Amino acid sequence: MQTSRINRTYAVAAFDVAMAAISFAVALLLRRGVDNFWHESSGFFVEGILAFSVISAVVFWRMRIYRGFWRYTASRDVTKIVWASGIAVLIFVALLFVVTRLEAYPRSALPINLLLLAALLAGPRILYRSLMERGLAGFFQRANGGMRVPVLLLGAGDDADLFIRSSLSGSAANYRVVGLVDDDAAKIGRHIHGVRVYGPAHNLVEIVRELKRRGTQPQRLILTSDSFDPERLREILDAAEGLSMPFSRLPRMTDFRSGEAGAIDIRPVAIEDLLGRPQAALDGKEMAALIRGRRVCVTGAGGSIGAELCRQIAGHEPAHITLVDNSEFNLYTIDMELAESHAEISRETVLGDVRDLGRLNSTFDEAHPQLVFHAAALKHVHMVETNPNEGVLTNVLGTRNVADACVAHGVAVMVLISTDKAVNPSNVMGATKRIAESYCQALGLSLAAGDQAHTRLVTVRFGNVLASSGSVVPLFQRQIAAGGPVTVTDPEVSRYFMTTREAVQLVLQASALGARGQGGEIFVLDMGTPVRIKDLASQMIRLAGLTPERDIKIEYTGLRPGEKLAEELFHEKEPLSDTSVAGLQRATSRPADLAVLQQQIERLCVAARARDSAATLAEIGIIVPEFRADAPTPDTPANRRAAR
Repeated sequence: MQTSRINRTYAVAAFDVAMAAISFAVALLLRRGVDNFWHESSGFFVEGILAFSVISAVVFWRMRIYRGFWRYTASRDVTKIVWASGIAVLIFVALLFVVTRLEAYPRSALPINLLLLAALLAGPRILYRSLMERGLAGFFQRANGGMRVPVLLLGAGDDADLFIRSSLSGSAANYRVVGLVDDDAAKIGRHIHGVRVYGPAHNLVEIVRELKRRGTQPQRLILTSDSFDPERLREILDAAEGLSMPFSRLPRMTDFRSGEAGAIDIRPVAIEDLLGRPQAALDGKEMAALIRGRRVCVTGAGGSIGAELCRQIAGHEPAHITLVDNSEFNLYTIDMELAESHAEISRETVLGDVRDLGRLNSTFDEAHPQLVFHAAALKHVHMVETNPNEGVLTNVLGTRNVADACVAHGVAVMVLISTDKAVNPSNVMGATKRIAESYCQALGLSLAAGDQAHTRLVTVRFGNVLASSGSVVPLFQRQIAAGGPVTVTDPEVSRYFMTTREAVQLVLQASALGARGQGGEIFVLDMGTPVRIKDLASQMIRLAGLTPERDIKIEYTGLRPGEKLAEELFHEKEPLSDTSVAGLQRATSRPADLAVLQQQIERLCVAARARDSAATLAEIGIIVPEFRADAPTPDTPANRRAAR
């Protein structure tokens, strides 16, 4: 294979040099005419053609024009060829001027030579590409018996152009593009590679009917543009369902995996494409500046958020990463992933629990972290509701331990990852996260009151993370794959959603802003309109090519203890202010007396260690007055079995 590639390269290089020689001879022939050609050029022709060929060979080698694939010749390749031709002619003219003062070569032949050389080099490449595209298209059409899948593309841009060309050259040859849909009025009625743009997306039903009358009814709708907002995509999904057309999308550039770029992989539209808002784009440069060259520690490093934190942090070139988790398997998994993707980055794995202050202190003594991201938590509402003492020991005691260790070891910034369930909490998980927030805020404000450098404690609060462990998305996926039913607690229940990428970028962006602040702030992403879980279930069923209630039933199970119909991002006593980053908001902390809060937390932890659930819930109610335990559930063997 290697020898064959080298032979092809030599053949192309030889062809290019031969074209240079031919262009030189033809330029002289056209300039002097057939009758005078040999008479006037006999004393110069051989030397001139050899010199020009050698110069061209050197220029072509330096510019590597012979290395391009003829089948993929594009405007960039033609531009390079023109530049190479011009440079070769200029060098030849300079050499000829030094040797003969241009006496033996007619100057008017120079532009002729340049044009001929560029045409002889670019022309065969363009012709070859055209023949390959048309020839392969005909071959695949014959091979498939003319049964390629007719598709309608949503979006008439660069990606649509790529897909249409790929459908002609083989990588997407199973598809035949019969039309394009785009909301840009300037594109309607125009063509891309002979394929017409029929109209805007809201006319999808009429467009499909027109194509059906023409005998080219599409069987699939493919999204090729990211310019459609989520609301429009949901409308298109509804229309596609009514037309019984599967709705797919081209992979984004970030979706390509190693070794798979040779073929276009049509994929289902992802649920995040249908969020009620565009995904946030935060300031990557500021995040990189915060992390690059610093020592970082992530608690809960093997969890959904913690693992994504590790991935993104590793991409910003930290000096060292310390991974802390109490799950051996999760810690091993993220460590192996980083070993493969960022082997050059120094890292250490620590199997330990944030409940153990001694373990944290010894870890910080050795790792000397400058940034700490605290993602370790018990987050499943129902599990914490039936195990409140464990929720307190991890979410409250664990956070206090991490914060105290950060202060004791001079960490620059600690970021607490919190949840919207901490606002007016109706469950133990939300209440414990609110106590964790309160401690970090009170401690941060207390430290800021001093005159010397201090640890800045920042809280980041966000809603549900799509596809994280325990979220409804993987649950619905499993239920749909099993044929249903899909279970929803209540028809009116709604939640804020964000992608894992957004959640982690929010954490990093808040870290960068918090590093410049006094500490104690709460940062929240503007998450738009909450999504009804019923609508989310219906959309996921349709994305699977099925019809809600007909193919997959939706069953309502009722709200479980601690669940609310709707979540909130801010408390009424947390005044909002904008930040320097669009879409990221700052909430002013609710002040709490640190000394009083420390005493309350100590009593709470004593009750939790004693596994006295009634006392634990009572202490939580004292610290978080807005929390009300509607139906306290003690830790008993019977209740643990019920939770399972």
